Amino acid sequence: MMAQMGIKATEMPDVKRIVMEGGQKDYIIEGPQVTRIEAQGEVTFQVTGKFREVLKKPAPQAEASFPEDDVKLVMEQANVTREKAIEALKKSGGEPATAIVDLTS
Repeated sequence: MMAQMGIKATEMPDVKRIVMEGGQKDYIIEGPQVTRIEAQGEVTFQVTGKFREVLKKPAPQAEASFPEDDVKLVMEQANVTREKAIEALKKSGGEPATAIVDLTS
């Protein structure tokens, strides 16, 4: 009857898992039973299976960048390596004077 109406349904037995990526969560269907349905030039999918949501891990913070002059100033005034100067600038919220005081006291 569906064929007479121009509707074609095809089972997709080789699908093992469906993942729909969201902004903060991924939506996963394990062991799905998938049917592809074609009707009036449109394709839709009917899916059943075990559903679960997974929170995404936050993206790693981009390395903070500080003006090169600030990094050099902290290095020279506190007599520390570049890595220590950058770490001190991170802790001080990018304030060179605070970073120098923290490193020298």
